[in-house]
Amino acid sequence: MALNGLPEQGDAAASGPTLEKLLSVMGAGALELCVAPRGQGVVVEGVTVLDSLEPGLSPGHVLLAVGVDPQSAAAVDVVRDAAASGTVAVVFGQGRSGRSPDALRAAAEDAGTALLFRTAWFGWTELVGALRAGLVLSGVAADPAVAAVTLGDLNGLADAVSVLVGGAVTIEDVESRVLAYSSTKEDVDELRRLTILGRRVPEWRVSAMQEAGFFRALWGTGDVIHRPAHGENPERLVVAVRAGGEVLGSIWVAAAGTPLAPHAPDALRSAARVAAAHLVHHRSYRSHARLVDDAARALLDGRGSADMLAERAGLPAHGHCAVLAVRPGASRDGDGTGQLRGLLAVHCGAYDHKSVVLPVDQGALVLLGALHQDRQRAVEQVSRLGKSLVLQVTAAFGPGAKIGLGMVVEGLADLPESRRSADLALRALLARGQDRVVAFASEVAETVALNQIMDALTGLALAPETPVARLVAFDAGPGGGTMVQTLRAYLDHFGHVPATARALGVHANSLRHRIGRLTEVSGLDLRSPDARLLAQLQLHLLDRGGREA
Repeated sequence: MALNGLPEQGDAAASGPTLEKLLSVMGAGALELCVAPRGQGVVVEGVTVLDSLEPGLSPGHVLLAVGVDPQSAAAVDVVRDAAASGTVAVVFGQGRSGRSPDALRAAAEDAGTALLFRTAWFGWTELVGALRAGLVLSGVAADPAVAAVTLGDLNGLADAVSVLVGGAVTIEDVESRVLAYSSTKEDVDELRRLTILGRRVPEWRVSAMQEAGFFRALWGTGDVIHRPAHGENPERLVVAVRAGGEVLGSIWVAAAGTPLAPHAPDALRSAARVAAAHLVHHRSYRSHARLVDDAARALLDGRGSADMLAERAGLPAHGHCAVLAVRPGASRDGDGTGQLRGLLAVHCGAYDHKSVVLPVDQGALVLLGALHQDRQRAVEQVSRLGKSLVLQVTAAFGPGAKIGLGMVVEGLADLPESRRSADLALRALLARGQDRVVAFASEVAETVALNQIMDALTGLALAPETPVARLVAFDAGPGGGTMVQTLRAYLDHFGHVPATARALGVHANSLRHRIGRLTEVSGLDLRSPDARLLAQLQLHLLDRGGREA
C-alpha cells in the first residue's frame, strides 16, 4: 500500500475497475449510457478502437466504434460481434441520420453488452485518452483527507491538499492555466497573486521556465520537484498529475508564511494520484447548460434517457409536455443564435413554463415540460405560447418566422414523437404558398401528407413524354420561356384567368394566348383531372430537385 492508504497500481487492478466507476471518473460530459443489460458492475479491463482490418476484439474491453453510424445495419453487427468476443461495452458517435437507433438498443439488450454514446462535445481523440486515464484511476481509493471532496470539485480538492501539505496550492492544466486554488488566508507572494488574478501563470514566467527546460523535466519525472526560495519568491513544490501515461496537469504548493512541512513531498505525491481522477472528470465535464443541451439532444435523437434530462433540466419526467420547432425569418444573421435562444427562454419563463431551448440548424427547438394535467388545457397552452413566440421572433428578427407545434405527449420519454410532429408542422408551414405562421401538424395535415408523398416520389426521373417534361425542355431551349411558370400559376389559381393574370402581372388576353401556346407545345389536356394532378405533382417535384420528378 502507498502512503495515506492509497493503493499501488497492482491493488487498483486487483479491485477490478467497473463500468460504474469508470463512468463516475469520466464525468457526465463525455459519455451517455443508453443501456447496460448486465448492470454497471461489470469489470472493464481496457479500451479498444474498432479496426475493420483487424476485427478481433478483446474480452473485457470497452470498444469505440469510430466511424460507424449507430442507425446502420453495420452497427448492429458490431454490437453482436463484440458481445460474442466478450466486450463489455460499445461506444458509438452521434450518427448522421438523427433517428432513434431502436434496432441497436435491442441488439445490445439481447447480446448483454452495454451501449454508450459519445456526447457531441467530446471528440474521439479526446475520449480515447480520457478513457484510458479514467480506467487507471477508477480503481484508486481516495486519501482519507480528500475522500469527502466530491469528484470534480477542484477548489475543494485544492483546499484539502493545502491542509495536507501545509502551503498555498494551485492546480493547473498542461497549458499553465489555473483550474483551482486553495483559499489560503496567509500572505502569499506576488507571483501567486498574479497567477490567480490572471487565471494562468504569467506569460513571462512560462517562457522563462520553458527556456530553462523546467516543463520537460516536470513532465518527464513522476516525482516532486523542489524549487528553493529565491528573493521574494518562497520555496515551492510541484508535481505532475498523470494517469495511464498521459499528463493531465500539475499541482503547485507555495510556502505561505512558514516553511513547508518535512512530510510535504510525500503528501503531495499521494495527493497527485488522487487529483488525477478529479482532472479526468473535470476535462470531460462541461458547463451545466451544455450538459442540459446534451441530455436534450440525446433524448430527442432516441439515444438518451428521460430521467437524465429530468435531473439535469429540472423538468418532471412524467406529465404533459411538447416540443416547438422555431424558424426565424430569412433576415436572421449568423450571430443570432444566442439572441434567439435567450429570447425564447426569457419568453417561456415569462409565461411560467419550464423549458429547455435547444439551438438547431437554422433555428431552435423548445422543449416544454410541466404543462397542464388536463390534455386539452395543455394543448391550449402550447398553441397560445406558439402564437406569442412567433410575434416576439418576428419583432426581433424580421418577417418570415414560423413555428411548428408538436403534439402534446404524456412524458419526457415521448418527446421524440412530439419533436417529429413539430418538424412536420414546421416543414408544412415553410411550403410555398402557405400563409399560416403557427400550427400543429393536424392543422396543416394536407400539406404534411403532400410532403410525405413528394418524399416517396423524389428521385423518379421526369419522363420525357409527359407534358411537364416537354414544357421544361421548351423553356430550356433557344430564347428560354415561361411555360412552366405559367402552368404553375394557372393550376395554383384553379384555372381562374383574372387571378392568374394578376399573379403573373400580365393582361388576361395575353394569359389566354400563353395557355393556348402551352397546351399546343405540351399536349396537356387541362380538362382532364388526372392530367392536372400529374402536372401538379411533377411541378412540386421540380421545385425540390431541378429536373427530377
